[in-house]
Amino acid sequence: MWRFYFCLPFLLFDISAATSAESIFLPSQIRVDSSRVFDTRSSHVCSSPDPNLNYKPVIGILTHPGEGRWDAGRHSLSYAYSTNISYIAASYVKLAETGGARVIPLIYNEPEELLFQKLELVNGVIFTGGWAKTGLYYDIVEKIFNKVLEKNDAGEHFPVYAMCLGFEILSMIISQNRDILERFNSVNYASSLQFFENVNIEATVFQRFPPELLKKLSTDCLVMQNHYFGISPDNFQGKPSLSSFFNILTTSADKDSKTFVSTIRSKGYPVTAFQWHPEKNAFEWGSSEIPHSEDAIQVTQYAANYLVSEARKSMNRPSSEKVLSNLIYNYKPTYSGYKGSGDDEVYIFM
Repeated sequence: MWRFYFCLPFLLFDISAATSAESIFLPSQIRVDSSRVFDTRSSHVCSSPDPNLNYKPVIGILTHPGEGRWDAGRHSLSYAYSTNISYIAASYVKLAETGGARVIPLIYNEPEELLFQKLELVNGVIFTGGWAKTGLYYDIVEKIFNKVLEKNDAGEHFPVYAMCLGFEILSMIISQNRDILERFNSVNYASSLQFFENVNIEATVFQRFPPELLKKLSTDCLVMQNHYFGISPDNFQGKPSLSSFFNILTTSADKDSKTFVSTIRSKGYPVTAFQWHPEKNAFEWGSSEIPHSEDAIQVTQYAANYLVSEARKSMNRPSSEKVLSNLIYNYKPTYSGYKGSGDDEVYIFM
């Protein structure tokens, strides 16, 4: 007897067994002709796209001065500014891509007219980690952030994700105090997140986290800290400009058990800032302290999903031609993981 096999999704179906008791489908559910097998139990109708969502979101990532943390011997503003070189750690790009977005690099030291033209091509912005808190870089972060607030005030949903240095600079901008940061012993170690008293996680990055993962965040070391500076909860709440703009979502403790604010969310804008690094768990390998457990990877994935879900609410729809010519795909990352520290890959812009 001839035996014919047809490959269906998740099923290798043997026609000769179609009416046997071991078949997955009942005989009445299968219709066979000479060339096809049909499942007649139901018809599938694809839902229409939500016109209020942008299914091709693009995230702008601001470059940071210098060639990257893999070249630690050249960490100085004077060197970075004199060489005109800047970079983006590839892990931030991968974070956005994990959530389903594409990336356009916003080169901090290119002509401002060009920089702000690129800002009109994106649906959200990431301010990365790093070390530059003064000079041109600070000024550009402040200008972009003020533009973002203007966009939101005008009715355009335009999110910001700020990580580590980004957290610190936004705190300085909102407080209008460049000396607000305190020293913490928080370099290169994994920690937990303690949810702030009476915190409401609705409409925050943590809303979609499964309950079990939320619990583990407060008991296990699932996030990576790598910073010398931060703000204590008392100092944060004691600054009306900060406490009126942001809600504290989580705190963490440094190596000396000193508590600092670790996650904040704006009360009136789609702005989320992390003192920790949601991008590192899944995409960086240079430090043995970076958590790589399945739970830690889920933290990265849920953080990425939230970022892009916010960007999808943006109705900014620039022409495809302008977007394509500016995407990060036009650049090649440089592998730097052989150094055994810092970022595994960086995009360098000259």
